Amino acid sequence: MPFINELVAQNQQQLEQEKHEKITNLTRDKKISRPSRFRFGPYEVMTTLTTRILGQTHVLHAVEDMLFTVKADFNSKHRPLSVNLFLGPTGVGKTETVRVLAEAILGNADKICRIDMNTLAQEHYSAAITGSPPGYVGSKEGQTLFNVDYIKGSFSEPGIVLFDEIEKANKDVVRAILNILDTGKLVLTSGAKELDFSNALIFMTSNVGVRELTQHINTHQKGWRKWFGIKPKNENDIVEAALTAHFDPEFLNRIDRIIPFNCIDEDMLGNLVNIELEKLNHKLNRRNVSLALTESAREFLCEDYDQRYGARSIARRMRTELEPKLARALIDFPEANSFVAFVGDKNIIVTPENS
Repeated sequence: MPFINELVAQNQQQLEQEKHEKITNLTRDKKISRPSRFRFGPYEVMTTLTTRILGQTHVLHAVEDMLFTVKADFNSKHRPLSVNLFLGPTGVGKTETVRVLAEAILGNADKICRIDMNTLAQEHYSAAITGSPPGYVGSKEGQTLFNVDYIKGSFSEPGIVLFDEIEKANKDVVRAILNILDTGKLVLTSGAKELDFSNALIFMTSNVGVRELTQHINTHQKGWRKWFGIKPKNENDIVEAALTAHFDPEFLNRIDRIIPFNCIDEDMLGNLVNIELEKLNHKLNRRNVSLALTESAREFLCEDYDQRYGARSIARRMRTELEPKLARALIDFPEANSFVAFVGDKNIIVTPENS
């Protein structure tokens, strides 16, 4: 029977091709890892990022360049491994990118030294970064917000530091981290301790320029400017002007990469729902439970999407519309281990899958 023989040969060829691709990818990372003290493989990390960060192709390219540079391990010993500023509106994946990087490189998304800069809006909060001055409470102990272990990392793993929403911090607080970005060192005010950031990847996130850019685009989409065909300014110029107006030049000059994030378009909503569903099922797996969504449920969760809030609007809708119904189903049907969500009577319903 030639048909069966051809089919077997075709399947065998496909298996050999898949095996070759896997071996090629592993070989690539092995080849890269030979001269490097770092254990992570850039190709493996990028595979994880590509499946979790959507609509940010240019961001992933920039992150990939950073990973290869760090992996090659010819960085200066007198500054951090890399300093990056992520720009863009809320909910587009700036903080999530750092968390996914930590998960792929360190095995734990929470294994980062994260400083919420929006809590440091007052001038005197700079002591939270540099420690209390001599003579003040805590000066001898060298107390600071930094997690020293997460900053140092290890010989085979970089530390990861995240300054989240840095534009919301007082300018004196921002100036307090200039030495970190430049020399990779921070001597606490008391002089009792020195923190070493030379083995750390430093990330900062900011919304600077988003409001100015949105206002500029809106004014050119209506009124006399639209009728006369006056085109908006270049988006990069608007963001750059907002950056230079908010931050000191010496701060911006210490950043390796300033990377803008795109807004999340509606054609990506289905993939966002898949990512959030995967997270939910990961939590449900602890109880040997799984959840599936019908197409009607997916459409319901994507209704009234507001681009201003990005992926968080999808996650919030799942928490408020889906999870309460799922919680009721888990309690009402304690024996069931698989559930399905669908829309009935203009509302989402969760029931055991085979009911």
